[in-house]
Amino acid sequence: MKKLIILLAVLSLGLSAFPKKQMGLQLYSIREVIGSPEQYAQNHEEVFRKLASWGYTAVEAANYDQARGTFYGVSPQQFRADCEAAGLQCLSSHATRGLNADELKNHDFAEALRWWDKAIADHRAAGMRYIVTPGWGTPKTLQEAQTLCDYANAIGQKCRAAGLIYGYHTHSHEYQKVEGTRWIDYMMQHIAPENMFWQMDTYWCVMGQQSPVQYFKRYPGRFLMLHIKDLYELGESGMVDFNAIFRNAATAGLCDYIVEMEGTDGTIDIMEGVRRCAAYLQKNKNVRKSY
Repeated sequence: MKKLIILLAVLSLGLSAFPKKQMGLQLYSIREVIGSPEQYAQNHEEVFRKLASWGYTAVEAANYDQARGTFYGVSPQQFRADCEAAGLQCLSSHATRGLNADELKNHDFAEALRWWDKAIADHRAAGMRYIVTPGWGTPKTLQEAQTLCDYANAIGQKCRAAGLIYGYHTHSHEYQKVEGTRWIDYMMQHIAPENMFWQMDTYWCVMGQQSPVQYFKRYPGRFLMLHIKDLYELGESGMVDFNAIFRNAATAGLCDYIVEMEGTDGTIDIMEGVRRCAAYLQKNKNVRKSY
């Protein structure tokens, strides 16, 4: 009875009954709310305030425009200020410049690296810690695979020199084979750990018929970030063993994790889904306050 009284008192103050944990949200999740510059201008203050009230401490951007040097239509400095005004850290961003067919064939990424020079400067101005390639297609040959690996090493070196940490976000196609070799394993073996970390997407790993924990053990220390994702809101499908994932966080090398939702089942809106994900992680005893 005493515990119930304390819980009700806490809730009456509008505070979380659970200890606050460091967790980020991939803003792609709420693209229908702030995905365009116009939506961002109209909604970001209220949205960011809600995210912070639900326990999110950081965001990962998904709307970098290299040509304009903006995030969601505002300057890097303004985007950082908008996040910080709500008590959110501007932690990470999904952004990349892929290679075209000729560049892949000729092992030529000189022009692509010039794209990265400006991107890195903009992400530094936004106060980012990480910049993450959201994915490449599956190469057709190991020769193409090696070109992409060499490209990744070059990007990672540029990022390190600028004080940023470069990563790659996995889906399910990275677990396919290229000329008999699993694409993700080839990347792991040909990209230096200091040049690129792996932002495993837990849902897509399972959909690729692989075990997240087995990959942690196969390549310990290389998963500095994770995308914590389920079919819809976290824990609902029973497909992803989040308890095992967080119990093996030290093996993974986890430093930060990001919640992502690609949508809902239609019975709730995306903001409610994002709130439920935060509540699930706050209550989960396997999730530490920080990593």
